[in-house]
Amino acid sequence: MESLIPIVNQLQDICNAVTIPLPLDLPQIVVVGTQSSGKSSVIESIVKREFLPRGQGIVTRRPLVIRLFKVTERDSDEAQAANNININGTAQISGSGDWVKFTHSDKIFTDFDEVREEIERETDRVCGTNKGICAEPITLGVYSKNVVNLTLVDLPGLTKNPVGSQPEDIEIQIRELVTKYIRNPNSIILAVTAANTDFATSEAIKLAREVDPDGKRTLAVLTKLDIMDPGTDALEVLTGRLIMIRLGIIGVVNRSQKDITEKKSIEKAIEDEANFLQRRYPTIADKNGQPYLSKRLSQLLMRHIRDCLPDLKIRVNSLISQYQAQLNSYGEPVTDKAKTIIDVITKFSLSYCDTIKGGKRQIKTTELCGGARIQYIFHDSFGRALSAINPLETLDNKAILTAARNAAGVRTAICVPDVFELLVTSQIKRLEDPSLRCVELVHEEMGRFVKHCGDEVHLELLRFPKLREKIEEILTKLLNERLPVTREAIVNLVGYGSAFIDTEHPRLRESFMVTYCDPIKPAGDTVRSASSLGQQNGKSNPGGPIAGTGDDASLRHERELRECEAIARKIHAYFNIVRDEIKVFVPRAIMHCMVNHIKSNLQSALIKEVYHYDMFDMLLSESDDIAKRRNETAEMLNALKKASEIINAIHYQKHQL
Repeated sequence: MESLIPIVNQLQDICNAVTIPLPLDLPQIVVVGTQSSGKSSVIESIVKREFLPRGQGIVTRRPLVIRLFKVTERDSDEAQAANNININGTAQISGSGDWVKFTHSDKIFTDFDEVREEIERETDRVCGTNKGICAEPITLGVYSKNVVNLTLVDLPGLTKNPVGSQPEDIEIQIRELVTKYIRNPNSIILAVTAANTDFATSEAIKLAREVDPDGKRTLAVLTKLDIMDPGTDALEVLTGRLIMIRLGIIGVVNRSQKDITEKKSIEKAIEDEANFLQRRYPTIADKNGQPYLSKRLSQLLMRHIRDCLPDLKIRVNSLISQYQAQLNSYGEPVTDKAKTIIDVITKFSLSYCDTIKGGKRQIKTTELCGGARIQYIFHDSFGRALSAINPLETLDNKAILTAARNAAGVRTAICVPDVFELLVTSQIKRLEDPSLRCVELVHEEMGRFVKHCGDEVHLELLRFPKLREKIEEILTKLLNERLPVTREAIVNLVGYGSAFIDTEHPRLRESFMVTYCDPIKPAGDTVRSASSLGQQNGKSNPGGPIAGTGDDASLRHERELRECEAIARKIHAYFNIVRDEIKVFVPRAIMHCMVNHIKSNLQSALIKEVYHYDMFDMLLSESDDIAKRRNETAEMLNALKKASEIINAIHYQKHQL
């Protein structure tokens, strides 16, 4: 089962190898504690090697990912052969068979003093020398027959106040960095606290409880047991009677600064630690100390890996599907340029036509688009504009009477046939402006359909910006060519309404019948009767009733007023007839002259203008952004597939155990 940990390390290598980090939360042990709490001594005791930087203040300024690999003599020999290491030469592995390899370097380190120098050098390279911190980790593997398989993450120590040239918000920066690592639900938190401080106020325990309130993944370590105040001990803390830690509290004895200065070996320090525990804590000595801590951490990590495996496998498979779909959307690298041109044109033409007629697989729920927008223009915008026109808005009794008298000239009769036709023709002309505005709206909307052609086509056009510009240019040209044709058709339609006044139209005849069936009213009621002219055949007059000017005394006689009312009714009735026809035939004309013509001729026009071999290279010059995203996505997909293979291997091994 110990083989699970190196395999998870392989997953971590895969995640670190890609340009953009994979969104996978891998199991690992995160070491958290305040400065000078003994974190470095604990880690060195687990590794059984002195290799971490030491000094005053903040020393660990970048996350340090330490992978421990337990090797045998045979593994050491194979490693030497694989890395061309000459045992008899200067690059030989140390006599103990331990060596270190950083992920940022191909060099194999056998001198652990050089390992410390490399860590310091890499830290200064990224963080500078001002004691600032950086989130970019340093990853190294320690290969030794004296370690257990583990992955540890050493983080900067928690602090309160900036020192020297540290930034003022160093406390916040460190806290955010530590929280980022321990928030990972698959991490085990190793909370380190010094025994000569108040365990109840431990910053490491407090921070761990914020992200792990149930304590399912927090293990506490109590360091420096040997320097507690005389007459005191840590028995209540270690047994959990003071504060209960679910995974336990393990006490250890660190090397003192004097021990480090005098080069006391870690092996000797572990031996002295065992003697101290047997002397001071004999009942719990076997559950404390550096060897037990290493063994306990290895067990916890292996168990944690096993528990996380199902969710990790589901997550990886989900990401593979996601990135595969994303990669497919970017398209394959262009090999056959002629075929690519035809494919893009065909996809765009079909998608553009589908946008107009509807039935697309991707339906928007936030706004009207495509054919639905055209339908809205026809039945809502255009319909409202026509309904808002009042044919009698400028034609009151006085205006009609004046027009009739002018048409009659020296004659006294008001019933001049030309009056009705002249007046209704001028009113029908008013239908032309909203009809032409409808054409403009549809023309503008069709030019915007490009952005509603679906994600697949949209990505293809983003991939080839020059081709996109050319397609939009050709589409705009087609629309502009059809605009004057459509406008002319609309002007003709409105002209047809006034070219022949159909006085035999049934609805107009009904108006005549109403006129001649009305009884003769007194002169005082004539003006009031005009208020009904705004309604005919159930239609309302939004402009209000026709009212007299109040100058009734100037009207020659009652018959002239009745004739004015009759003409007003006829104008209103005939205008409504023509308006209803315009409301129907203008959309038909626009669809025939513009929309359907574009649908029928778009693909052939695009091929005619675009399919020229000398333009292929220019048109298919790919967007740098798309090419970069394709490469990154392909890299991520390959990494995820490798991760899937490794996880499947772990799954297989788990069933074998």
